[in-house]
Amino acid sequence: MSRGSGIIPDELMFNEFKRQCLSTENWLSKYDKNDMEVWVEVAPLSTSTSNKGNFSKVHKIKCRMNIKDVSAASMYDVLHDGMYRKTWDPTMLESFDIARLAPNADVGYYSWICPKPLKNRDVVTLRSWQASENEYVIINFSVKHPKFPPRKDLVRAVSLLTGYLIQPTGPNSCIFTYLSQADPRGSLPKWVVNKASQVLAPKVLRSVHKAGQHYPAWKAANSPDHKPWLYPIQSELPMMDPAELSIQRGDSLENVDESSTRDAQENEDSS
Repeated sequence: MSRGSGIIPDELMFNEFKRQCLSTENWLSKYDKNDMEVWVEVAPLSTSTSNKGNFSKVHKIKCRMNIKDVSAASMYDVLHDGMYRKTWDPTMLESFDIARLAPNADVGYYSWICPKPLKNRDVVTLRSWQASENEYVIINFSVKHPKFPPRKDLVRAVSLLTGYLIQPTGPNSCIFTYLSQADPRGSLPKWVVNKASQVLAPKVLRSVHKAGQHYPAWKAANSPDHKPWLYPIQSELPMMDPAELSIQRGDSLENVDESSTRDAQENEDSS
């Protein structure tokens, strides 16, 4: 996916992301109920056997939710508002923005709790966004930041591409699409990662929907006019040269051994 001459996503990358969100070709439906559908990307039928080996082992997953009681603008604000996230995201350990890269791009840090006995994860991502009357788009991917290397107590995960497309369908309704290809790293089998993502994604999106339902009332009492994602002049983040960042590749990270986790699960399954 093109990023133009620099690391910040260009118009081509946003258009390609939106194309994937709206595409039905090479996507296999895995879940469809209660206004929520989940797909995983499959290798094109035209792909030769030799090329199928190059198709990523970590699934690209797509979820679409038909929201009938929250505006697209509110859902977009929920995704951006870090202060509000602390009130509704129970898995979050730590989350903060590090620096601005452009009026519509920043770099940030997020860490989260994983079910025991797995180790907790963290990620450093470049995030970029676009907003118009017709749609809202946010995309992110993992980057290396010189001041935020992998920590000893956490496994550094990798977002190959993650994002949201939010399309208004009325004054208080929208189509909310989430697309992600992320590698949690460690030594978890890829089939476990892929299966877990299909189960967890609907739960996460329902949590985001619920957060959207309560956001207008919360925001009215918490700096209602402060939205630096809409008004860049409000941002208090330091500026950073994007050239200081580089794309984070999964194969450059230490492969943390979580074999004891698998052994424990296998013993439990065989008992």
